[in-house]
Amino acid sequence: EVQLVESGGGLVQVGGSLSLSCAGFGFTFDDYAIGWFRQAPGKEREGVSCISRSDGRAQYADSIKGRFTISSDNAKNMVYLQMNSLKPEDTAVYYCAANLRGCTSPTWDTWGQGIQVIVSS
Repeated sequence: EVQLVESGGGLVQVGGSLSLSCAGFGFTFDDYAIGWFRQAPGKEREGVSCISRSDGRAQYADSIKGRFTISSDNAKNMVYLQMNSLKPEDTAVYYCAANLRGCTSPTWDTWGQGIQVIVSS
């Protein structure tokens, strides 16, 4: 069964840090683009960051650029999202997703179940 599982969310104070992990099961991340998305209450889902496993290039949304870093561990089939200088507006459910067409694809084939991040002031 192809599956993505997120971990590492939780409650953090403004200015704090969290590291999210995305583990792949039933397939390898080779040649996949792995993206992080988030959805805040009452808002549409937005793309946060993406890494293309084929060339290692990373993309970031303007709202998190300079604060979040995406990385991958090929050997462990994992992708990480290091989130620093967190703000209340970063509060959302975060999802990782995978597709074979690249970071700019409008469609994603596999989604994780999501994990909550709450930034308290």
